[in-house]
Amino acid sequence: MVTPPTLISPDELSHLLNTPGVQVIQVTSLEVYREGHIPGAVPILPDDLICGIPPAPGRLPTVEKLNRVFGNIAYAPDTKIVVYDDEGGGWAGRLAWTLDVIGHDHWCYLDGGLHAWKANGLPLVTTLTPVEPHHVNLSVHSTPIAEIDDIAPRLSDDDLLIWDCRSIDEYHGTRRSAARAGHIPGAKHLDWVDLIDVKNHRTLIKNAEALLREHGIVRSKDIVTHCQTHHRSGLTYMTARLLGFPRIRAYHGSWSEWGNRTDTPVETGPPTPS
Repeated sequence: MVTPPTLISPDELSHLLNTPGVQVIQVTSLEVYREGHIPGAVPILPDDLICGIPPAPGRLPTVEKLNRVFGNIAYAPDTKIVVYDDEGGGWAGRLAWTLDVIGHDHWCYLDGGLHAWKANGLPLVTTLTPVEPHHVNLSVHSTPIAEIDDIAPRLSDDDLLIWDCRSIDEYHGTRRSAARAGHIPGAKHLDWVDLIDVKNHRTLIKNAEALLREHGIVRSKDIVTHCQTHHRSGLTYMTARLLGFPRIRAYHGSWSEWGNRTDTPVETGPPTPS
């Protein structure tokens, strides 16, 4: 991941619309897209980005499915892609991670997403953006991906840092979302919602590093982030990428995989002190 992604403001994006070599992608339901989207934006649905197979439905889809999804939006590898959603960055970050997985690191994130665009009084359209689907032949790059075998043998390795971005109740184990409740031993906790300024329609990426540091999440570590299905951790992965963290991966199986296994260690209770 040598190309650092960037934030783009609504006003900056408004001047890039219809620029050759720039593609804008909205990750929401089709209903939200039809209610109003940025002119020229094409839709990718959240379900397009996951395998949907229990017990870990958030894992990466097959290459065949990714080929269909990206072929349907006329994906081109030499474009600059702007990602956004309507919820604070989780699904946009999941798409950003997917772009990294297919080797496309020339992307940026619309700061504040659809809500910020609306708050700035910028235009929306309701008609489907015309595209000409074509065949693509994508390859999966493993660098942004973490699996159980990348984590479980290294739980005593001080260089590995697990960032659990679920709610504190899920982390403590007082809220059950899998066969077993709790967290990966030694994982640091910082809820993804703490990175979202809902009132001002912004993600707090520009000022997030101090917050991460307060929770023991530092750029010198080999960081793996996860949530329940690698939706919320889309935002945390994207935040680390936008901050320029050199080693960040997402555990796409997340707690729905880890917590439903019988051979993975689980801790409960408060976070381990930094």
